Amino acid sequence: MESTKNILKITGIGYLIIFAAGFYSNFFVLENLIVPGNAFATFSNISANEILFRYAITGFTFMVIFDLLLAWTLYLLLKNVNKNLSLLSAWLRLVNAAIFGLALFNLLNVLKIVNNSKYAEIIGDFYLQTQVLLYLDSFNHTWLIGLIFFGLHLILLGYLIIKSDFIPRVIGVLLFISGIGYLIDSIAYFIYTDYDSVKEVFQLIVIIPGVIGEFSFTIWLLIRGFLSKKNY
Repeated sequence: MESTKNILKITGIGYLIIFAAGFYSNFFVLENLIVPGNAFATFSNISANEILFRYAITGFTFMVIFDLLLAWTLYLLLKNVNKNLSLLSAWLRLVNAAIFGLALFNLLNVLKIVNNSKYAEIIGDFYLQTQVLLYLDSFNHTWLIGLIFFGLHLILLGYLIIKSDFIPRVIGVLLFISGIGYLIDSIAYFIYTDYDSVKEVFQLIVIIPGVIGEFSFTIWLLIRGFLSKKNY
């Protein structure tokens, strides 16, 4: 049906935008500006690259917007497989988007501090720079809480895809594994006292199946939505 083709197109484009915005904002901007444990260097980097920091916040905002959109389109796409589980999956993605939206307020607070020299005059440079690190840590912690719900969403999404008769099962398997990885990584961050020593291992558990699975799903959606003549 033509309406299903439109859902495939919208979902594929939405995923593509989330990939681009997330990669740019997190890996290209934040990873290059934040110096872990060094408040002065982090504050200086953000001050000197304020426009990039603003672009990162904008990119993250686009992620929230399109996550909300995808919660709806993925429900429509998979509701015939299992309506209740598809609805639960959508709600889990909505909760993740809402929590991530709240996390963004920490970045706005960082921007407000960096952009107003009066704060330094009142409380001093050292406290101000430390406060920036605290807000950035709070952003990361809140994001990780949201990823617990996102992991549950991916587990259900993967299961629904496996049970569907029109999406490759391998994509569903990869998303299911990725969802478990998100859960393990996020929970480990909060309960493991020496998380940094095993951080790379946990992140590989998430990144490899997650990137391969979600990007493969994105490509499949775009191909089926724009190039395939097959009706669903």
